[in-house]
Amino acid sequence: MTQSHSHSITLITSFFIYLFILILLINIPSLISAQTCQRTCGKQILKFPFGSDPGCGDPRFQQYVTCNQQNLVLTTHTGSYPVTAIDYAKQVIYISDPSMSTCSCTQPSKGFGLDWDAPFTFHDDTIFALLDCSISSSPIYTLDGLYADGNNSKVPLCDNEGTPICSVLYSCRPIITINLPISTCCIYTPVDLGPAFEMDLKKLQCTSYSGFYSFNGQESKPENWKYGIALKYKFNVNNEYPGLCSRCESSYGVCGFTGSYNSFICNCPNGVNMSTDCFFTASYNNGLKLLPWKNWALLKYFLAWPVVWFWF
Repeated sequence: MTQSHSHSITLITSFFIYLFILILLINIPSLISAQTCQRTCGKQILKFPFGSDPGCGDPRFQQYVTCNQQNLVLTTHTGSYPVTAIDYAKQVIYISDPSMSTCSCTQPSKGFGLDWDAPFTFHDDTIFALLDCSISSSPIYTLDGLYADGNNSKVPLCDNEGTPICSVLYSCRPIITINLPISTCCIYTPVDLGPAFEMDLKKLQCTSYSGFYSFNGQESKPENWKYGIALKYKFNVNNEYPGLCSRCESSYGVCGFTGSYNSFICNCPNGVNMSTDCFFTASYNNGLKLLPWKNWALLKYFLAWPVVWFWF
């Protein structure tokens, strides 16, 4: 092989290496994607176990709590309900039911229910008031009632101490207008919903219901009560916050589980999924991140390099 032929091969090889590096340099910004798992949904901050997209947060919660057009929504077999707040310290999620009656309006409703396998339970502060129930045929007033177990033991469907609540609630103007007797109101505690967590107003023969989780320090002013439903959640059987998730979040990552085996991932701000945390990717990015003028300086260098090579 002649020296000139060998030199030509070297030039061609070097040119392709140069071309590859040039293309890589130009496309560096496109190699870094945005973070898949978002930290917020609208104005609501998202933390584990909740997530914005599939693979984000705890998979047990993903099918129930979703971010839909920047609105956080809880979905059950009875409908979709806006999430109004999340208390991460107390592990309580608050939702509202648009069909629920309040002191400002009364309207027909089909009730509310949780899926039997949903990772939620009713908070002890949640109070349900069944409204405009049929005194003659509703099972909450008859001896046939509902049963708690196979022994046919009767379950008191209305809280006897709830009469004062009904009295105050029925003082609201919309209810006064339709002139409902207080006897058609029943304070229905969450435990009465049974294992299916179902409040079927059609079955109970009640027109509507109201739910609230706080008197807001004003028991005699139902217009100021906090209407909605408070639900508790747990991280796992022992209710322990996952250690991997804590470390991930401290490195500005978002916890998630993905794949057929629900393997843990830490979704980092640069879009990379790590199996532990984002500390490595943060230091890596900080060490190799180039300022715009440095990118142009390198680009000029690689553009000028072939000229120098061929000159010599």
